[in-house]
Amino acid sequence: MLSGIRIIEIEGLGPGPFAAMLLADLGADVITIHRKGQPIVPGMPEQSVLDRGKRSIDLNLKDAADVDIARRLITSADALIEGFRPGVMEKLGLGPGTFAASNPKLVYGRMTGWGQDSPLSQTAGHDLNYISLSGALWYASTAGQPPLTPATLVGDIGGGAMYLVAGILAGILNAQRTGQGTIVDAAIYDGSAHMMNLLMSMRQTGNLSETRGHSLLDGPHWSRTYACLDGGFVTVQCLEPKFYAEFLKKLGLTDDPEFQKQYVPALWPKLTQRLSDLFANKPRDHWATMFQGSDACVAPVLDPVEAQAHPMNTERQTWIEHSGALQAAAAPRFSAQAWQSKSSPRRGEHKQDILDELSANAPRDPSSG
Repeated sequence: MLSGIRIIEIEGLGPGPFAAMLLADLGADVITIHRKGQPIVPGMPEQSVLDRGKRSIDLNLKDAADVDIARRLITSADALIEGFRPGVMEKLGLGPGTFAASNPKLVYGRMTGWGQDSPLSQTAGHDLNYISLSGALWYASTAGQPPLTPATLVGDIGGGAMYLVAGILAGILNAQRTGQGTIVDAAIYDGSAHMMNLLMSMRQTGNLSETRGHSLLDGPHWSRTYACLDGGFVTVQCLEPKFYAEFLKKLGLTDDPEFQKQYVPALWPKLTQRLSDLFANKPRDHWATMFQGSDACVAPVLDPVEAQAHPMNTERQTWIEHSGALQAAAAPRFSAQAWQSKSSPRRGEHKQDILDELSANAPRDPSSG
C-alpha cells in the first residue's frame, strides 16, 4: 500500500522502531540508520522483529562524514522517524530546518514521551510514567489493587507508535497535495490521553466513576477476569442483556433472582464473589469448551504461544513463526494484497547498496563537464 514511499528511521527504542516496522509492513521502503557497534541497550538481539522488512545502514552520527550520509538519505526521503530528546537532532546538524530547502516535502516524525515543548520535555521517562500522568493508567486494575497494564502496549505502542504512524501518513498526504512538509510532534503523554476519550464519553451517562471498581466496565461481575482451578484465567464481558442472558443460561443461573438483576451496582460485589467461587472449581479449558462458539462473551486468557495453537489462529494466521521467532503478522489486512513476513537485517547489512543508490542519484556537478 505504501510502495514508493521512503522512510528514514534513526535507531531508537520502543515506539519509533515499532512505527517504522508498521510502515515497512505496509510496503514502505524503510531504511534504518543503526548506530555503529553495539545496540543502544547491551544484550539486545542483533536482528529484532521490529526491523523486519527494513534495510539497514550503520553510521556514527558523531562523525562528520557519516552525518553527511545521513543528511543525504533524509533529503531523499518522504518522512523521517527520530526518538531523541528535543534538541538532539539539531545538535547533530539534522534538525528540521536543515532540510527546509533540500526537501521541503519532508514529514519530520518526532517521537517522545512528553512532547517537544512541555515542562517535562527534557526529563527522562518510560511507558508507565507517561500514562500515569496522562490519566490512562488510572483504571488499569480492580478496586484496591495497584494499576498495572501490559508492558508498553498502552503507552509506547498505543499512545506513541500508532499516533506517530497516523501523523506521518497524514503529513505525507498533505505534502502530496500542497508540496509542504510538516513536523509531527507525537508524544506518548498526548496519545495515551487521547485514547481515554472513549471512556470519558461514559461520564455523560453516569457510567464512569473516578473510583476504580465502580464504573460500568470495571465494577460489574459480568466485566472482569476470573481465576480457574488450574491457575488459568477466563475473561467475561457480557455487557448487553441478550449476551448476559446467554452467559447465565450456560452456567445454569437463568432463574437465579440475584443474577437476574444485571445492572444493580449494590449486588455486583456479591455476584462477583459467587462467580469467583464458581470459576475456581474447574480448570480454564473446561470453561473455554463450555463457552466456545456462544454469544456469552467469555474467552480464555492465552499466552502468545497458546494463541498460535488456537483454532482461531489456524484461519487467521495472526501469530506466525519466521526465522525461528514467534511474531504477530501485519495488521490491518487489505483485500487486494497478501502480506508475507520478511527477514530482519543485520546491522549495516545494506550499507553498500544504500551508498551506491545515493551515488547513482546524486546531482551531477556541472563543473565536471
